Amino acid sequence: MGKSFEEIDAGLRAFIEDQAVFFVATAPLDAQGHVNVSPKGRDSLRVLDGNRMAYLDFVGSGAETIAHVRENRRIVLMWCAFEGPPRIVRVHGLGRILEPCHPEFAPLRERFPTGPAERAIIDVEATRISDSCGFGVPLYELKEQRSQLVAWGDRKDEAELRGYQRAKNVRSIDGLPAVTWVET
Repeated sequence: MGKSFEEIDAGLRAFIEDQAVFFVATAPLDAQGHVNVSPKGRDSLRVLDGNRMAYLDFVGSGAETIAHVRENRRIVLMWCAFEGPPRIVRVHGLGRILEPCHPEFAPLRERFPTGPAERAIIDVEATRISDSCGFGVPLYELKEQRSQLVAWGDRKDEAELRGYQRAKNVRSIDGLPAVTWVET
């Protein structure tokens, strides 16, 4: 059955890095606000040490994770084994938003491959690390990464990407502040 870990050890790190997709969950403080779960992938996550990880957040149609982390820092990341032995790993933590203008953004950005247009790095300090059986998770085979996100970003210049983010990412669906660097 499930257990908790003091840190992300070599075995957990290998499991996390082997998964092609992970999920991020956040929620606003307001009980009437919308809870959010987002799938992530594309080699966008790095385990930085035993209690810290970061992922590259790409431009998208909403910015709920950024808004929620900006408001209250609470975040959960989850990986499911869709191949091999069943397992689910969750990392509960406190997040920080590192936008491109943040002094820590550029050095951390170098750890990720070039790819789709990014809007931030979400830096997560783990407060609870656990796993569970994953017996209910179906088996899937990864066919390939989708190409649409990269192609969409490649069709836009810097001004178009900023304009899109001003229109779609400055506020969450609940009206919370989200992406701030595009307003300048």
